[in-house]
Amino acid sequence: MILIWLCLASILGWFVSTLAGGGSSLILIPLVGMMLGTAAIPPVITIGCIFGNGERSLAYRDRINWQVIRWELPGALIGSILGVFTLTTLKLEWLTILIAIFLIFSGINYIFKKETASFKVKAWYFFPAGFVFAFISGILGGTGPLLAPFYINYGLKKEELLATQAMTRTVIHIVKVIAYGVFGLLELPYFSYGVLLGLAAFPGNWLGHLVLQKISERRFRQLVISFIIFSGLLLLWQQRKILSDYQYF
Repeated sequence: MILIWLCLASILGWFVSTLAGGGSSLILIPLVGMMLGTAAIPPVITIGCIFGNGERSLAYRDRINWQVIRWELPGALIGSILGVFTLTTLKLEWLTILIAIFLIFSGINYIFKKETASFKVKAWYFFPAGFVFAFISGILGGTGPLLAPFYINYGLKKEELLATQAMTRTVIHIVKVIAYGVFGLLELPYFSYGVLLGLAAFPGNWLGHLVLQKISERRFRQLVISFIIFSGLLLLWQQRKILSDYQYF
């Protein structure tokens, strides 16, 4: 039953991320955490993202913006390794709380984000932005479409955004998997579950591509945002005992 739920969640996650410019990991993180445990989230999500982003980058390979990648990738590679190293020093019981807070604030960020460009982005901005994104991704396994505002404000169109983002993330996630293995965070069951998520991403990407131009992105994103915030609140509720042990909570 776990395998079925993981496959369905992956299909839904990648379908949504095609229409919303990213975010598959935000949908998968709560389910993987509840079914496989907190420790499984980073390696399982990362392995799945290699397949999903790899397939997407091939599908949109003609729309990749290599200027952005030349700036983003170096910072992202450094950030991903440091993020995985940081993960080894965290207490796992607090990792779920960190993920929950991340989900909630990601959703709130979308609610208050303006539709028009609020700041001008130059190519070199992607070096520090890529570092921060990859660092957080190394800890959580995935961060969703946090860089989407940078891509949009830089001027990338829908297909360019998907292609460029997917290409960069494919490389980042490969580096992260290697780092997880080096630091002893990658176990065989996690690898198997990650491959399952990755294979299920293919039909999700395909379905998303079919309806990309037929559904209102604004309305669809509203549903996704609601789900993201709900997932974060649910994870916090599950960790209420840990929070209650500290007087400041």
